[in-house]
Amino acid sequence: MATTIETFKASGKFSPELIDELKKVVKQVSIKKGTVLQRTGDSSLSTYLVINGLLKSYTIDEKGKEHIFMFASEKWVIGDIDAHSENSTAQLFIEAIEDSEIEIIDPNFLKLFKQFPQPVLYNELERLLKRTSVLQKRILMLMSHSAKERYDEFLKMYPELVQRVPQKLIASYLGITPQTLSVIRGTIY
Repeated sequence: MATTIETFKASGKFSPELIDELKKVVKQVSIKKGTVLQRTGDSSLSTYLVINGLLKSYTIDEKGKEHIFMFASEKWVIGDIDAHSENSTAQLFIEAIEDSEIEIIDPNFLKLFKQFPQPVLYNELERLLKRTSVLQKRILMLMSHSAKERYDEFLKMYPELVQRVPQKLIASYLGITPQTLSVIRGTIY
């Protein structure tokens, strides 16, 4: 499998200066099964490209139950997109579930595209990260929050939609019945 640097070089679309800077923010390492690369609350965040092996990202709810967000095997990238795009602390644990060879991609990776003449690419990446962040939040919410907590998050994320979208569509988005949503709304108002 080609490494990140090899892929960028082979494309021929990036300057030698950008390739040199990329070498500073991408490190290849071997890790053992059980290595935790990131914990919830961490503020130093990286993204990981799996060359060989297998990683998982997950969250642990207040009852101690583990909720798997995703697996990453060869050629897959794994990270906490929400934390990156919102510039916040990690919401996910990332752990090796096999001995693995990975690339650790520093958070400054994307900033390089702002420094070098790739503005269209940077803007596209920024929009993609924002959308992926929203999806990550939604999936984690659906996996580990109560119906009331999901509704509260919906109100924070889309406060203007409560008046614009029929209740049955909001209930569908939250993964609950319209009747359950009515009960939740009744306890709030």
